[in-house]
Amino acid sequence: MVGAQFTPGPTETARLQPVRPAGPPGPPPSSKPPGNPASLALKGGALVAIAVVSALLWWLIRHEPDTTPVADTSTKSGQFQYTLVEGPQVTSDCASKSYGDTKDFFTQTPCTRLSRALYTTDTGGQKVLVSVVLVTMPGEVTATQLKALTDKDGTGNVSDLVRDGTFKAKDAPKVSGDNAAYESRVTGADVAIVLTNFYNKHNDKPVLERIATDAVRLSGDLRR
Repeated sequence: MVGAQFTPGPTETARLQPVRPAGPPGPPPSSKPPGNPASLALKGGALVAIAVVSALLWWLIRHEPDTTPVADTSTKSGQFQYTLVEGPQVTSDCASKSYGDTKDFFTQTPCTRLSRALYTTDTGGQKVLVSVVLVTMPGEVTATQLKALTDKDGTGNVSDLVRDGTFKAKDAPKVSGDNAAYESRVTGADVAIVLTNFYNKHNDKPVLERIATDAVRLSGDLRR
């Protein structure tokens, strides 16, 4: 027996839709808010400032001034105090300012610079005249040769400013006589030569030798 046919209504049956294949899942939504252009510019400026400061600090480190202490060779430090009374006189012609074997030495081996000066000092109420000579040779070898020559008796020397007539004080003693004291020192290519003697014919050789040894430091002033 065939029953009555029932036709469903639109509310009872859903329209069929075509099924689309599923694609790959998309990236999850970002949880960070979009960047602020002003904030990004501020951070960039800070990085540039740090780079500039770092470069400046590196430059200061590379160009730090040399603060190594320099030995004091001035007339203000030492056992005796000195007053400059003549010179310094500077020349490059040592041969014309010397005598004896020393003159011959300079003729064969010219110096590069000669500086001469006279000082006075007082000790025990007695006045002393001090001759300081600084000879610069081409090198340390010739400087050592010059010192070895002038250290010997009878080989001449560089003329002091009394001997060559530059210092014209009437009471000035001869600093190249038998009663004078002598000292010399080599520093690199420089040779310092010192002669000392008392005024008024006073005689105390040990004191003169102490003054000559102390006065070698005055040659530092003649380098300037």
